[in-house]
Amino acid sequence: MKKIISGKVREVYDLEDGRMVIVTTDRISAFDVILPTMITDKGKVLNALSQYWFSYTSDIVKNHLISTNLADMPADFQKPEFEGRTMLVKKLKMVPYEVIVRGYMFGSMYEAYKKGEPFLGHKFDREYKQAEKLAEPIVTPSTKAKEGHDINVTLDYMKKDLGEELGTKIEKAALAIYKKCYEHAYKNGIIIADTKFEFGLDENGELVLGDEVLTPDSSRFWNLDTYKEGTSPASYDKQFVRDWLKDNNLAGDASIKSIPAEIVDKTAQLYRECQEKICK
Repeated sequence: MKKIISGKVREVYDLEDGRMVIVTTDRISAFDVILPTMITDKGKVLNALSQYWFSYTSDIVKNHLISTNLADMPADFQKPEFEGRTMLVKKLKMVPYEVIVRGYMFGSMYEAYKKGEPFLGHKFDREYKQAEKLAEPIVTPSTKAKEGHDINVTLDYMKKDLGEELGTKIEKAALAIYKKCYEHAYKNGIIIADTKFEFGLDENGELVLGDEVLTPDSSRFWNLDTYKEGTSPASYDKQFVRDWLKDNNLAGDASIKSIPAEIVDKTAQLYRECQEKICK
């Protein structure tokens, strides 16, 4: 067993038998900086949400989850600190793209729309307000950069790179997952404005959903009760942390020593509320 990734949030271990162990920590990053203060039980929330969605979408596409039971994992992980935040998964040949599904006119897409420009190959034939629901969700992939920032590309670009058959499979799977999960979340008071998926291929070349799924770290979740078109809705994520950093001129400052307990508590509550609403 060897650690192969120590990311902003996750530690990934290769069991060297076709399986991996993924541990989701309580770390939080903002403005490309991993912050020194943990968000209480954030890792457990992210893990629980991914586990829920993997099961909920298994009728659409296979996923990499094998078990969340520590008894199924190597002895090194059969300890209390790993409970609720650890997954045993199948190792995949990952597709080198993040597959972003956007259901609302927001962010960089809204900026392009206001200028009258297409957005990554998508043109809009009607008027939209900021944060308004699109007539149909769209897929906009991005390359997974080993260093620096990912690069947004068109769907056609990804299909040409991967081949039309695989690219179309990924597009259809991503849209089907988004639509099914959107409806569930909406009924429970959360709008999934956009999200990103990662896919891989198993030993038989079959498409498999991997990484994390529809968490506040990989998605833009809005509270349905306070959502309003024409505004920038508050998100179920690290908004309190980001706002505090900006208000104190600390955005992107790697020398920060700690985050106030009040900000940590508010952020932890947002994550817990998201889990409580969705995992029903």
